Amino acid sequence: MEQAPPVQGASAAGRRVAVVGGGPAGLFAAETLRAAGCEVHLFEAKGSVGRKFLVAGKGGLNLTHSDPPALFASRYRERADAVARWLAAFDAGALREWALGLGVPTFVGSSGRVFPEDLKAVPLLRGWVRRLRAQGVEIHVHHRWLGWDGDGALRFATDADERRFVPEATVLALGGGSWPQLGSDGTWQEILRREGIEVAPLRPANCGFDVAWSAYFAQRHAGAPLKPVVAHWRDAAGRCHALQGECVVSAHGIEGSLVYAISAELREAIARDGHALLELDLAPGRELDRLRRELSRPRGKRSVSEHLRRAAGLDGAKAGLLREVLDAGAMHDADAVARATKRLPLRLSAPRPLAEAISSAGGLRLEALDDDLMLRARPGVFAAGEMLDWEAPTGGYLLTACFAAGRVAAEGALRWLRVSARPAPGGESGARAGS
Repeated sequence: MEQAPPVQGASAAGRRVAVVGGGPAGLFAAETLRAAGCEVHLFEAKGSVGRKFLVAGKGGLNLTHSDPPALFASRYRERADAVARWLAAFDAGALREWALGLGVPTFVGSSGRVFPEDLKAVPLLRGWVRRLRAQGVEIHVHHRWLGWDGDGALRFATDADERRFVPEATVLALGGGSWPQLGSDGTWQEILRREGIEVAPLRPANCGFDVAWSAYFAQRHAGAPLKPVVAHWRDAAGRCHALQGECVVSAHGIEGSLVYAISAELREAIARDGHALLELDLAPGRELDRLRRELSRPRGKRSVSEHLRRAAGLDGAKAGLLREVLDAGAMHDADAVARATKRLPLRLSAPRPLAEAISSAGGLRLEALDDDLMLRARPGVFAAGEMLDWEAPTGGYLLTACFAAGRVAAEGALRWLRVSARPAPGGESGARAGS
């Protein structure tokens, strides 16, 4: 979309802007707006900002990824072209430089993922919030967005009452629907739908899946890792795919990094066919013929379990999986065991609930926004982050796109403010800063 030229000499300095949502997209939008001289008020429903960011970094903050640009953009599936435009404004390299500016150097791990040198999220977030406050960003916590009133003012529920705030531009960065206890509960969906704004239903992404385990298997092996394994599946066009990695048996089914990486295709298969078939190679280092030979050797007085362990390297949950799909007779058939070991079929019946997912798919449709991420139905209102209709696998791609979208929305708001010649609103915000 072609942008209108800015008004000659116009400036966004001093203009009042609201940012709603204190995750990475909102915080980065606020930083960008404040750097341009705007009066920035950031509103957060919880008692502190960046809660999901902190939880995501507990096991080591995966900030971004070292993929080359074209490969990086391809991770966003159907939205690759749109997200590539955001990344042109702020990419993985820019994110690493930004972190270094906060005194947080990064490194590239063996998988290509990028982490802070200390692996921690807390120092980065604390330094970031401290800098935002020092720069003059007003942070208002315990302010839950309720939508707009009849005059176009933002409405917020606080611990005490309801407040209004009248900005000249607004950036919404309200998150998706996963981990609702941290603030991303998706309640904004109905607010936007009432305004006639198109929202795709939120769905779990980077999630686990239900498998109808026997009660014995679930009780005995829940929490057990499966590594290494190779996942085999077919896409919507019937093409075969394979990916090696690690996953975990859960009480309800299967989860973990390998499953998350292909969760979008598995979820879509379930929506299309009522189930998804995932086949696991439990012994990726052994060919089928070798397994047959080794499993065919006499086991003597050894138990079936000991024979599996010695001949095929299968024990624990992997051996338990074979018993889930083979009957007692087949467990004594070397050919049947070898075939099941190389292609163990799992029928996935449903993705786990959205509240358990790492992230969400769906959200505010990009078709409802212009290239500056401004809502077509509400000029002066922009949106960013996970509340938009895109998804990506884990590996730093989610976080990078949230930062990039926050930058694009903020720069779009600045362009809009420079073009608009309206005076600053005189209405009282009714919002008080908190921490």
